[in-house]
Amino acid sequence: MLNTYTDGIEFLRQHDRAAAMSAFKKADKQDGGHCAACRQRILDLGEKTGDYKSADAAAQEAIEDAQAPAAKADAHMDRGMLLLREGVANKKQDPLVEADKEFKTVVGMNPKYSSAYFADGLALGHMRQDDAAKAEFEQFIQIETKAGVERARAERYIERPDLVRARMAPAFAVATMDGKRISLDDLTGKVVLMDFWATWCGPCREALPHMQKIAQKFKDEPLVIVSVSLDNDANDQKWRTFVAQNQMTWLQVRDGGWTGPLATGFGVNAIPHTFTIDADGVMQDEHIGDESIERKLKKLCEQARKLQEAPKAAVAAGQ
Repeated sequence: MLNTYTDGIEFLRQHDRAAAMSAFKKADKQDGGHCAACRQRILDLGEKTGDYKSADAAAQEAIEDAQAPAAKADAHMDRGMLLLREGVANKKQDPLVEADKEFKTVVGMNPKYSSAYFADGLALGHMRQDDAAKAEFEQFIQIETKAGVERARAERYIERPDLVRARMAPAFAVATMDGKRISLDDLTGKVVLMDFWATWCGPCREALPHMQKIAQKFKDEPLVIVSVSLDNDANDQKWRTFVAQNQMTWLQVRDGGWTGPLATGFGVNAIPHTFTIDADGVMQDEHIGDESIERKLKKLCEQARKLQEAPKAAVAAGQ
């Protein structure tokens, strides 16, 4: 079994997912269906390749294998998340219905399992059961009392359950170069331009004057630029020096390379790479390379300004 599992790891290294999936399935079978590491690999590969059938078989096997109540709840949670992603990716109702059942099983086993409420809110929202989704998000924030990215996102969904079905940008909270703590949901009401780059990237350096132009042109608009460096040097001085020398006066974040949380969350695999996010946190545009995005930014800033002015107009009208 060990040799077959090792073969699977080697196939992964070679980016041969089909062969890796076959190896992990074989290794699990050789272990009598009790290879937890094999199942995890099958789950991950199944989702990445769209082989949800194989992934679900592994998830159900994990549920059967789990003995302790906490392990059993985690296994049901894992299957629920798999089904949720399948339903969203393939726009299918049946996986969402099954996901809802799994999440309710989890909270039945552990009423304090907060992430199950959040996930169930997503499943119900995608099924357009907005009132039920709102109730799940409300339950989540009753349990998760500490501030965090998921709590902030849940509060957004309580206010606007329909946003669950939008292409929401990944929630994040990061520290900027000057020590400020920012999160995407804190920037609600403003347009956000995420700019992924690195000091060692030639095309990024070529695109820098364009980003400087955008920062200057939109300085009085409801726009926040967040440049995310993928520099992964142990010492961040090169990054800091580059930013200072090039007068990059907007928000600067260091993500630590291709596997950093922001790069992973946004699915970045090439730079320069920009994402334009509207005032509701919905992804509107994505560009690889230095393509002109100013027209789109102008339109989104106009919409954001109208949203900001709407409450003032209502007060002035006596509403």
